[in-house]
Amino acid sequence: MFEKYDIIVVGAGHAGCEAAAAAAKLGSKVLLITMNLNNLGYMSCNPAMGGIAKGQILREIDALGGLSAIISDYTTIQFRMLNRSKGPAMWSPRAQIDRMLFTIKWREAIESLPNVHLWQDTVEEIKIKKKKFQSVRTKLGITIEAKSCIITSGTFLGGKIFIGKKWFESGRLGETASFGITKSLEKHGIKSEKLKTGTSVRLDGRSIEFSNLVEQEGDENPGRFSFINTPRPAKQRSCFLTYTNSVVHEILKQGFDDSPLYQGMFKGTGPRYCPSIEDKLVKFEDRDRHQLFLEPEGWNTYEYYINGFSSSLPEDIQYKALKNIEGLENARILKPGYGIEYDFFPPTQLNYSLESKIVEHLYFAGQVNGTTGYEEAACQGLMAGINAHRKINLQEPFILQRSEAYIGVLIDDLVTKGTLEPYRMFTSRAEYRLLLRQNNADIRLTEKGHDVGLCSQGRLDSVLKKKDAIDRIKQFLIYNKVEGVEIDNFLEESGSTRLKSKSSIADLIKRPQVSIYKLYEKLGNFKEYVDGFDLKHMKQEVLEETEILIKYEGYIQKEQEVIERIQKFENLPLKKDFDYMKLKGLSLEARQKLQEIKPESIGQASRISGISPADISVLLIFLKS
Repeated sequence: MFEKYDIIVVGAGHAGCEAAAAAAKLGSKVLLITMNLNNLGYMSCNPAMGGIAKGQILREIDALGGLSAIISDYTTIQFRMLNRSKGPAMWSPRAQIDRMLFTIKWREAIESLPNVHLWQDTVEEIKIKKKKFQSVRTKLGITIEAKSCIITSGTFLGGKIFIGKKWFESGRLGETASFGITKSLEKHGIKSEKLKTGTSVRLDGRSIEFSNLVEQEGDENPGRFSFINTPRPAKQRSCFLTYTNSVVHEILKQGFDDSPLYQGMFKGTGPRYCPSIEDKLVKFEDRDRHQLFLEPEGWNTYEYYINGFSSSLPEDIQYKALKNIEGLENARILKPGYGIEYDFFPPTQLNYSLESKIVEHLYFAGQVNGTTGYEEAACQGLMAGINAHRKINLQEPFILQRSEAYIGVLIDDLVTKGTLEPYRMFTSRAEYRLLLRQNNADIRLTEKGHDVGLCSQGRLDSVLKKKDAIDRIKQFLIYNKVEGVEIDNFLEESGSTRLKSKSSIADLIKRPQVSIYKLYEKLGNFKEYVDGFDLKHMKQEVLEETEILIKYEGYIQKEQEVIERIQKFENLPLKKDFDYMKLKGLSLEARQKLQEIKPESIGQASRISGISPADISVLLIFLKS
């Protein structure tokens, strides 16, 4: 039945779909194996894409030629740009998604790729010979060979669901767990551990009293994730805001004796930044209420997700607590919240390419690497798909630096520091976040996506046209000066001071009260100049980027100078087979950590927990000698 494939992808969640699509578009023949073909790209938790730092990742995926942003745009039911009141480094796009339509669109996207074959089955064994991947064996007893394999199994490996003291094996509520892969990998020296996550109750929207809740609408002029001309939502659905209270908290505490979290039933650590409601009551015991968002699951369903009410408490406790929340007094539960524990493989066992250091041609992406979130999984899948294809075609791995992308930050954090809890991306994790803005991801990465082979020449030409327009408009603003009563009146209306002498338009834009869009409307010569470019759907993006480059010029320049200084040592290579235990000038902890992680460069070595500047000095002296 099966030929020998180039790449087998195990699991069809966000990581698996991106991995399969990327490898197939590059020319590899891919077999995507999943336990349920109806659930490609399924959203296991809340029905949303993007958010703080996650929106940046989604735009980077798009800039490189991935599909998640495009599919999100076609299934958006509400769009908001978060943190607009802060600096541009913090702006983060987020969208509510039609969960069912999202899965349908992923299925359509995968089926449109002739190089991807689908197979519904469960992989139970990864076969390895002489430290190289050989084949997979499935539950149906079929052995399928391939040159390479990418494991993207999400929470399904050894998955156990907990609701109170009840537990059962499952990868998601209503779906079976997967067993066999973990043991087959452990036999070859790959370590596994446990992590825990959870999800919230789903409610029947017909039983919610929305008039008692705070409505949260989408942006008046909604944006989109993709840089190509995908549709913006013509209409939007609202979310709604409510709060817990002291009565709710007392009811929830009554379930602590039956909580798997507090009765030691979980072996794995849960997510620090997305805690369950019972975890919030313990960690933030001084708070008398917690915020909850009611998020619609789609256009044509009455199902609502309660963001902020993740729980593994007994279902009757969840029900009683909900009945005491304003607006939910008559609420009916469609699905209870639950906790889930699953196997993951500590990512310090991986190279930057996401290939195993132990087994050649075996890649890991997504929650099996200890991350949480659709976007984190999708970007890993994209990178693993690219690198698996490049490896079998004898090409160098495609690696993104921390200074180039949030994706580079995420992968460097994982393979260098590892994680003891589900890893979530934040803007604070990126030291160069002013350079890694959501709005310039295409300028940063599309040329790289084109060089890899995922972005078309037409798409690259569009980005080059955009860059040229930004550069030329910026120069126009620097070298054209203005003065006069009309400008002074405009400045006063904007809350800024009048001009003392003739000023360049760029200097006006540097004032915090002055917007480039208002100047665009005010100054005829500026408007005529901008409109002279064939920008079509890119005009807003061009003006926004131009304004940021002018307003934050000094800060951007400082970050670039820091990067240039660090790059001097960042990419100095270290041999993978070097025995660090021989370097007596290093502390014992440093030798042990370096021996375990085998960093690829001085830069990576410097970010390993427990490695001091003195240890790096020893390594630099050794390299010079």
